[in-house]
Amino acid sequence: MSLTAKIADFIVGLDIDTVPPEVVEKAKVCLLNGYGIAVGCHNTPYAPVARQAALVMDGERPDGATLLGDGRKTSVVGAALANSALFHGRAQEDTCGAAHLGAVMIPLLTALIEARGMSCERLLPAIISGYEAGGLLEKAYSGKTTPGGFRASTLYGAVAAAAAVSKLLGSDADQTAAAIANAASFSGGLLQSFADGTDEWRYQVGMVGRTGLVAAELARAGSISAPHALEGPSGLIKSFAREDCNADELAAQLGHDWATLRVTFKPYPVCAFNQTPVIAALALREELDGAPISAVRVRMNPFETGYAGMDSKGPFHSISGTLMSIPFCIANTLLHGAPSMQAMTTYADPAVNAMIPDIDLITDAAVPTLCCTIEIDLEGGGTVVREQVMTFADFSYERAEVSGLIRRVGAETGVSPAAYDHLEAFVGDLPNGDIQKVLAAFSEIE
Repeated sequence: MSLTAKIADFIVGLDIDTVPPEVVEKAKVCLLNGYGIAVGCHNTPYAPVARQAALVMDGERPDGATLLGDGRKTSVVGAALANSALFHGRAQEDTCGAAHLGAVMIPLLTALIEARGMSCERLLPAIISGYEAGGLLEKAYSGKTTPGGFRASTLYGAVAAAAAVSKLLGSDADQTAAAIANAASFSGGLLQSFADGTDEWRYQVGMVGRTGLVAAELARAGSISAPHALEGPSGLIKSFAREDCNADELAAQLGHDWATLRVTFKPYPVCAFNQTPVIAALALREELDGAPISAVRVRMNPFETGYAGMDSKGPFHSISGTLMSIPFCIANTLLHGAPSMQAMTTYADPAVNAMIPDIDLITDAAVPTLCCTIEIDLEGGGTVVREQVMTFADFSYERAEVSGLIRRVGAETGVSPAAYDHLEAFVGDLPNGDIQKVLAAFSEIE
């Protein structure tokens, strides 16, 4: 049996009543974080660009899906494009390894449920299916594909979206396998925009959601799709990761090593790989208490230091550059404290720009991923060292922690607490939620 068929069988057989309770709860927390962060992104500039493009392409459709934070309606694929850009506006969406699957799936599934009048009982099984299918591949192969210049969110997000849509629509095993195969054939996505500090990555997640929907609908319409689209000699794994795949061994993880439980959340509006360095820099800022700094060395794992834009020292002209740059994030944090969107979009701060040349990013394979060591040389002599050891568990927040996080973002961006009341009520009602509560939350920012 092919890998697409094995994944499809798992998805079709996935029953919310037999999924471990901690997986179900984590899926609810992912939804709360996704929606809550998106509400706090209302003042970012990317969703308006995507909305304009969506409306030009598909027009307003009274019976369509809502452009969140705007109120107008358009096609499902148009809403997916625009709303994913909103979810991605602060770069503070969830992360499954190196992939931002929530920003791909949640806007898409929301648009489908609204436009097609579907029951929210389908939402949790759908989103878990997507995290499991996409997360399975991300964990196994992103270590090979990311250094090759391919973005995990787009490469594995297409499979995640196709799996999620197939589950939402009740596709059978053959249709689900075909949808995954289609998505694998349509997948891709580059990291160069991070290196150049441009905005394409903001819209990639919406395009990937659209791809997943098209892949699933083609399968439901009867597409003939490659059964070995994942593990075949010219399949996704061999083509992008450049290695062979043991389909049986990989598929055996489904239902045992739950990818949903690996999803983490971001306390700050910077790249996932910059969260730990910022946390370390905050501790050092307190310890140094204003002592003059002559040089800073940041040691991190090669998987992270090799990501596009991480070693950039500017000059910076966009937040796409600053949120990726370790030198910028460290300088900003040491000088001003916890990063905010205002700080991350201040490109001409003299003190920050003066410190950046003295901050060096050092690749060190001895440093585990999600960890870092920061060494600071003081002008008066001496060196202060901070070794920050963190794991996925440190960023895998419970529901109350996510509520606190999204409300903190809302306080920063002027969102009414009522928006979060709606979202918390929606998540609390699942699996019997009402999508109108989600729409009501976003109506608070229109």
